Amino acid sequence: MNGNTKKLTLSLKKQWFEMTKAGIKSEDYREINEYWTKRFLNTYFLKEKCVLPDFDAFVKHLNAGKIDLINISELPYTCDFKVFNQNIMTLGYPKSTDTLRILKLEHKGIEIREGNPDWGAKPGKLYFVIKHGKIINE
Repeated sequence: MNGNTKKLTLSLKKQWFEMTKAGIKSEDYREINEYWTKRFLNTYFLKEKCVLPDFDAFVKHLNAGKIDLINISELPYTCDFKVFNQNIMTLGYPKSTDTLRILKLEHKGIEIREGNPDWGAKPGKLYFVIKHGKIINE
């Protein structure tokens, strides 16, 4: 990977880390909340002096099935996902030298959709779904 690699680092509990490491779990889930929205999305304002709308209204649009984030025509802004090249999954919060607790994976994108209940998602709930590719050996 070159120096322009944008890494997405996420910590996991042991069960999910081990399943990901074994190649069983190919995606991770994060709540649709203000914290994760700021981490995963770029926001572009279409009007001058526009302020970010009420976060609850944003989530309401997502939950109503309006998840085409490139063009939400009713809102005064557009969004798209930030670009990452690599997912760094950690077991808890290890030291950088603790390579047994750090897993580097190809980043295969982020979607908003329901997740797999066998992998920790609640049925019928929308999540940011972080998709993993192959393990990266450096």
